[in-house]
Amino acid sequence: MSATLNAKIAQVFDEPGCEINQKKSDKERKKGCTKQLNPGAAAGGCAFDGAKIALQPIVDVAHLVHGPIACEGNSWDNRHSASSGPQTYRTGFTTDINEFDVVYGGEKRLFKAIREVVEKVNPPAVFVYQTCVTAMIGDDVEAVCRKASEKFGTPVIPVNSPGFAGPKNLGNKLGAEALLDHVIGTVEPELTTPYDLNIIGEYNLSGELWQVKPLLDALGVRILSCISGDGRYKEIASAHRARANMMVCSKSMINVATRMQQRWGIPYFEGSFYGISDMSTTLREIARLLVERGADASLRDRTEALIAAEEARAWERIRAYREHLAGRKVLLITGGVKSWSVVSALQEAGLEVVGTSVKKSTKEDKEKIKEIMGDDAHMIDDMSPREMYAMLRDAKADIMLSGGRSQFVALKARMPWMDINQERHHAFAGYEGMVTMVEEIHKALFNPVWQQVRTVPPWESHDALLAAGA
Repeated sequence: MSATLNAKIAQVFDEPGCEINQKKSDKERKKGCTKQLNPGAAAGGCAFDGAKIALQPIVDVAHLVHGPIACEGNSWDNRHSASSGPQTYRTGFTTDINEFDVVYGGEKRLFKAIREVVEKVNPPAVFVYQTCVTAMIGDDVEAVCRKASEKFGTPVIPVNSPGFAGPKNLGNKLGAEALLDHVIGTVEPELTTPYDLNIIGEYNLSGELWQVKPLLDALGVRILSCISGDGRYKEIASAHRARANMMVCSKSMINVATRMQQRWGIPYFEGSFYGISDMSTTLREIARLLVERGADASLRDRTEALIAAEEARAWERIRAYREHLAGRKVLLITGGVKSWSVVSALQEAGLEVVGTSVKKSTKEDKEKIKEIMGDDAHMIDDMSPREMYAMLRDAKADIMLSGGRSQFVALKARMPWMDINQERHHAFAGYEGMVTMVEEIHKALFNPVWQQVRTVPPWESHDALLAAGA
């Protein structure tokens, strides 16, 4: 790896917002806190994939992958991050380097690709992603981006996160570093207010941001920028003028929140949009921070009035469902912030969480699980498909909530399953999202197909009768 990349990784590991790092000595902190991948073990995603996931929801910029076409093909449009306008982010741009470029270098090819994108698409910025092959042959992506920016008058942002640098989570943070180094603080907003808020680590999956935005609009709180769901380049570039930051997923972008606090004195907190009580807590925390930073004190009263009205409406809408769901057991196979934020929502629906995976969760995530579920919280580090199957087959759980890769385990066990990860087609954020989540769980649990698939087939029962008669 280049000296620049090594220095950036070391900076990411030296994260003051991480509770584990705070307890380490200076020498231990420099060693880093993420296990490097073994050769050939993708472990759910590489650093390039993580950076692309973190930045691609910025909808008006062109995302150009400098590498073989497979790198772009495998990472294209793999999350349902919705846009309220521009669709540029959904176009796959790649330099598609070949053997000739590997031998002679791909810098000229990259420069020509940037020029073509600028001329044909005219985006407000171009994000250029370094990949394994181009990093190993020594292409200086940062120098090419610098020259292209000067030549074409369009910001060209280098994202130095080749896949071999580490796992997906490290890539999330390296993508965030690109924003900190080249984007945030480069544009002044036309207007600022005491009610300006940044939301960090929210990707607007299936439009979840839009379930929260009306609540903030009702309070007069303006989302100055969302990093990065439904984001716009100029909004993110002017994010340094916000009065407060909300951190949604610390696993991916905690470095943005801590660095903005250091550079511009913007306070932040970590909250959740999942579940009725957590949504209310988040609104109260937003109001508290903004009032401390100059907003009118009446914001707190307006927040309490909004919470009272929305909570009453949400509880009334899920009341009938809770009666049917009470006592039902859920196995939650996810990670990161959802390992605890979704638990709270499920408990409010009357469900019992018999296990939640913590493979991709931080120490802080695990502490929050204990707070919500108590000391007997069943946290699963890494459950194999065989163990999932046994748990469902033995009826220790009535339904499994997970990503798409695990659905076939539930189907094989003839048990209900619901998608809770980024590929899902339903938005579960805010009070409205809580109602949607409960409705979808109810549909999955009480679908008559499960009674049908568990019934002994006629040919098997006929064979059994014949065998008994014989």
